[in-house]
Amino acid sequence: MYPIRTMLSGIRPSHPVVEPAMKAIVYTEHGGPEVLYLTEKKVPEPAQGEVRVRIAVSGVNPTDWKNREGSGLTPLAGEPTVPNLDGAGTIDAVGAGVTEFAVGDRVWVLLAAHELPGSGTAQEFTVLPVERVVGLPEGVAFEVGASLGVPAVTAHRALTVGDGGPSRLAPQALEGRTVLVSGGAGAVGHAAIQLARWAGATVITTVSSDEKAELATAAGAHHVFRYTDGEVADLIRQVAPEGADIIVEVAAGVNAKLNASVLRPNGTVAIYGNDRGNELTLEFWRNLFLNSRVQFILLYTVGAQALRAAAEDITLALADGALPIGEEAGLPVHIFPLEETARAHGAVAGGVVGKVLISVNP
Repeated sequence: MYPIRTMLSGIRPSHPVVEPAMKAIVYTEHGGPEVLYLTEKKVPEPAQGEVRVRIAVSGVNPTDWKNREGSGLTPLAGEPTVPNLDGAGTIDAVGAGVTEFAVGDRVWVLLAAHELPGSGTAQEFTVLPVERVVGLPEGVAFEVGASLGVPAVTAHRALTVGDGGPSRLAPQALEGRTVLVSGGAGAVGHAAIQLARWAGATVITTVSSDEKAELATAAGAHHVFRYTDGEVADLIRQVAPEGADIIVEVAAGVNAKLNASVLRPNGTVAIYGNDRGNELTLEFWRNLFLNSRVQFILLYTVGAQALRAAAEDITLALADGALPIGEEAGLPVHIFPLEETARAHGAVAGGVVGKVLISVNP
């Protein structure tokens, strides 16, 4: 456990006003998990157009530890930074002009810490603009809500950028289409399998081990292949002779040749990761003759319209029970207490299989 360190200094008044305080995890310098520490903060008040959320569960994604280490996407601010973009909880207070939510509403949040260093979800309360808050259907656990955000919205975007559409997801929206998901046992891959299956696609995925193959199958993939199973391209072509319409890609550089071998003409490779690399080489002639589309995906700059569309469609999928988590649903869950946020970040950075969550207000 990391000790509570005060962020207050200066002379105390003789009769101090006692203000509500909350626990929060913060960092003031880039570095490894050890830069995270537990402190106390004043409970914030929502301004106009904002709501305060009592966080029940915070979700940890690779982008969270990368930002903490200093990826350059979110430079340090002049105040302590609270990590984590995703979470779920209950509306605790609403600011002026807010009509979308009321106190007591159950919600999930997205991009909480982006450009708002004090609003990450690794704290008991956070204040956010209403645009970053989405209603959580009754009966859907906070753990599920905290697992959406980055993974599900990224997956939604990847599935809706194909040539000829669809631009939105719903049952039958991907009917007759084939989706190939790279890394189907990861959080984004898991969400992509579930959303594509819900939308009626034939879903193929590639994984690296038998354990991950079982998880991808549990998530709903129709066909699962291991990278070590002979010629993966031939195996994919056997079940999808015309090729994949959409490829959801986590390792763009490593899989560039494979993708060009199994993509159908006018198909789309939707890239959200490069397996921690920074270079991508494409075969010109093969992609030229395919009229292939390569679409990069980063939620920070995807735009409000895409985020809103994803939130609405994901809500429909939740109501249909299409996005369960847990090992039986293909996504093992690892839960840490707030005081052990550093361990949670370390688990994600270390490549733990499944979803890492933090219990903030049990």
